[in-house]
Formats: sequence, structure tokens, C-alpha cells
Amino acid sequence: MLGFTKFQLGKSNDMSRLRAMSPRRSYDQYCSAARALDVVGDRWTLLIVRELLAGPRRYTDLHADLPGVSTDVLASRLKDMERDGLTTRRRLPPPGAAYVYELTGRGRELLPVLQALGEWGEGELGERRPTDALRAHWFALPLLRGLTDEAAVSAGAGLVEVRLDEGEFHLHVGAEGGPVYGDGPAPAEPDARLVLDAGTCTAVAQGRSTVPQEVRAGRIEVTGDGAIAKALRNA
Repeated sequence: MLGFTKFQLGKSNDMSRLRAMSPRRSYDQYCSAARALDVVGDRWTLLIVRELLAGPRRYTDLHADLPGVSTDVLASRLKDMERDGLTTRRRLPPPGAAYVYELTGRGRELLPVLQALGEWGEGELGERRPTDALRAHWFALPLLRGLTDEAAVSAGAGLVEVRLDEGEFHLHVGAEGGPVYGDGPAPAEPDARLVLDAGTCTAVAQGRSTVPQEVRAGRIEVTGDGAIAKALRNA
């Protein structure tokens, strides 16, 4: 191994790991929908994309926020997604020194796909079952859709902090690149703060109501001086 730099060795190990991945299964149909499903049609793949839309995540964090997935299946899906150019894997600098997974530009292009799928599935949500897991940030994409309604879209891009009893998360409304949401409080002073309960989030996620309607009904409390907060209060 004399003469190899650490970078070269790391690159060589990554290439060996990628070569060891199983070949992609295919529908073998000359159709763009079939080709797309070759890449994202496996169970868990799009839910992993949902989690990575929040930015780089460690394997342990992904596993914690994807209840029901086995460690073997998660590892396999992550390798497949890396092979197919949807994600990359990199090591954080010290003192972190952990590996994280993040979406590539190609992977981030799945945001409108997930949004369309979520909108299509609104009627399937129904009542929460006793066996249903819930994470506060799973409401991020439905609320992001709601905040691009006509009442808020004129306000442009901005940072929105959302607080539920189940936890806090933040949204990057109108983001052109990078994360579209994140777990926990906003990393900077937000343009708007929203306080609501899971029932109100569910109504928006089911398509039974909209964010402006819930604001007018007093079920979403809006604070802040940013353009988005003002647009919502005036909707």
C-alpha cells in the first residue's frame, strides 16, 4: 500500500463497495415510468428520500425515523440509492467523524414527485390507526405544500418554524437548493412561527383544509414579522 494517499485509499474502498452492490432489478420495459420505478420503486426508497430532504443524516438517525425498516433492508436501500446516483455518502470532519447520507441533485428532484404522491394519497390517510407511528416532521411536506398556496406564495422564500405537541421542525419555503425542512427549531430567526396541533396538521395533510383557512379559524397561531407571517395573517 506504499505510495497510496489516504484519499486514494478511501476512494478505492468506496469504489470497491459500490462494485460489491447487487445489480439493479429492472422491469425491462422501454418506458420512462418503468425506468423510474426501476430506481425508486422498491419499498422504503421514497421514504428515505423524504427523510433526506431534511439534509444529511446519519444511518442511526435514518433508522430511528423509519420505524419498521430492518437494519439490513435500510443498508441495502442506501447502497442501491448511492449506486443509482440518488444519494452520496461522506464522512464528517472531526470531532464528528461519522458517515452521513445526503441527496444528490438527482435525488432532490424527487421532491415534486413526493409532493404529488402525498397529495394523491390525502384520501388514504384517514384516521390514525393504533399501530401508526408518527414523527412531527412527517407533517413538513404537507405544510410546505400548504405554504405555497396562493395566500403565501406571493411572500416569496423564507424560514418557517413549526411547533406541535409532538415536536418542532422548520421549513425552508421556496428553497432552490439544500434541505427543504429540518428537525428541531429554526437555525436562525424565522420569518414566521406557527403553533398548531396534530389534528390541524392532519386536516391539512388530508386536504380537508388549508393553512390559510386554519389561520383564519384560529387553529394555527402565527407570529413573526417576516413577509410569510404577514401574508398568512392577511390571507
